[in-house]
Amino acid sequence: AGGAPQSRSIDESVDVLVVGGGAAGVPAAIQAARLGASVLLMEMGSQLGGTTTTGGVDFPGLFHAWTKQIISGIGWDLVTRTVELGDGVLPDFSTPPERHWQHQIRINGQLYAALAEEECIASGVDLCYYELPRSGRLAHDGWQIECCGKGVRRRVTCHQLIDCTGGADLVGMLGYPRLRDDETQPGTMIMRFEGYNASALDGDEVERRYQSALEDGDLLPGDYAARGGRFMQFLAGGGENANHIFGADSSTSITKTYANVRGRAAALRLLRFIRSLPGCEAARIARLQPEAGVRETYRIEGETIITHQDYTSGRSYPDGVCHSFYPIDLHTEEGVTPKPLTKGTVPVIPLRALLPKGSRRLLAAGRSVSSDRLANSALRVQASCMGMGQAAGAAAALSARADISPIDLDVELLRRTLEGQGAIVPG
Repeated sequence: AGGAPQSRSIDESVDVLVVGGGAAGVPAAIQAARLGASVLLMEMGSQLGGTTTTGGVDFPGLFHAWTKQIISGIGWDLVTRTVELGDGVLPDFSTPPERHWQHQIRINGQLYAALAEEECIASGVDLCYYELPRSGRLAHDGWQIECCGKGVRRRVTCHQLIDCTGGADLVGMLGYPRLRDDETQPGTMIMRFEGYNASALDGDEVERRYQSALEDGDLLPGDYAARGGRFMQFLAGGGENANHIFGADSSTSITKTYANVRGRAAALRLLRFIRSLPGCEAARIARLQPEAGVRETYRIEGETIITHQDYTSGRSYPDGVCHSFYPIDLHTEEGVTPKPLTKGTVPVIPLRALLPKGSRRLLAAGRSVSSDRLANSALRVQASCMGMGQAAGAAAALSARADISPIDLDVELLRRTLEGQGAIVPG
């Protein structure tokens, strides 16, 4: 008895390796498997869903633009099944919303994680939690990726590789160029407070105390992130997506630790302050996510870079594979003021924006899509990432079958395949 545990070494070959099980990675893996590819989905956390689940942004959108559905397929199916099984309600998409968030869909994040896992297994996806790549090299017909996990050393040989890490982690590890600006958007720790009646509070007194707490350092800028908002708005909403963590970065374990620690410290400051308010003595934390959500780190430098002008003009591409729809949504230290798109505009994402420049048998989908900073502030949302993921999964499966790189794939074949799989393809 006792002694050091033995590390298990695994060597395996698959058609497609998907790294990252978030909004893009789940549809990518399921789609590739449904098209007959052998698929391994590697996630360094404990569950699928990423920002939707672990990050707590359990209101994915937007799937509709100007009352018309523009993103469907695997992600949409999982979201609507979550709503149905969780006794939720879909918004009325036939009515134009006054604010974009009114067409976001409230779901139970943990139920979504379970359903995503169930669908992966049913589709034949092999799941690996608590593992991540540590090195890789090109093989003659694909990639050889060295991975590590708790008590496991895994070597995966794959024909096609999809980076769905959100920050182009794999693309950077393999030496391909990435894009990043000097300034990045703040992150958010999703939290909710309860145990008080906001309507019974003296709003002016609450605001006076809030400003005093900021001046005294009991609260810090960013603890409440609304631009010019009164703290009563925070209390009325219970918090939720109303916090900013400046400098939040998920690029390394060190920076991710820093973001999480700062997010939880903000929650404690807010709780202590709220409990100091007359009438809020019994306030408590009802929800605090295990990880901070990060909006922006690295993006790939793709064969095509989607610019702000491309996005806001709805530029069409001959290799368009899915849509995106969201206002330009750049968060700063002063807050955020979304800039809606011109009526009728529906942005398009081309396949070449999912292909790291100069790469072979490699795709990237999700928040790290090749784009400039302003375009990315809208492209990064979950529904768009789901559409990108499904497109990348189909491209990888078809490319593996033909033994080619995705850049050489027949785009019309890809588009027809996606339509046959329930996705909406740009016209």
